Amino acid sequence: MELLVFVIASGMVLVGAVGVVAMRNPVHSALGLVLTLFGVAVHFVAMEAHFLAAVQVIVYAGAIVVLFLFVIMLLGVDTAEDLSIEPVPIQRPLAVIIGVGTVVLVGTAVIRTRDTIARGPELEASGDSNIRLLARNLFSDQVLAFELTSVLFIVAVAGTVLMTRKQKRVAPDRDRVGS
Repeated sequence: MELLVFVIASGMVLVGAVGVVAMRNPVHSALGLVLTLFGVAVHFVAMEAHFLAAVQVIVYAGAIVVLFLFVIMLLGVDTAEDLSIEPVPIQRPLAVIIGVGTVVLVGTAVIRTRDTIARGPELEASGDSNIRLLARNLFSDQVLAFELTSVLFIVAVAGTVLMTRKQKRVAPDRDRVGS
């Protein structure tokens, strides 16, 4: 049963990730992102990390994707654009190089740490203590990163609204007559 859940969740993640990249319509890409995030949440449930699964669904699949859709609709990005015009000619080869480098780095990290991952950390017997440790870590050691992330989201939304605001045209002053 665990294998079936793993295969289905992994299929959700892969289909959603391909959909994010392959879809031409940005709204459809955002829906592919939702599918990917739900697949990751299923993986969390399978690993009995219910809190992380709930956070995954509520925060990422809920709030962040809604924010993406809001920005997409606010900017009107879903209109057709000519993709044959290359504003920066080197960006596509550079993106391929960076993508391959990232895959190599992640693969190397997984291979070098697979023994550590297989063992895993020892958990305390009480499930409640793990939540307390998470809360203590999040709201004491990592509180700066937590708050900076919230500020970053607020600045992103404010910047988006400012960028899309239409400039008011000032009518020429008709009261003045040539001097």
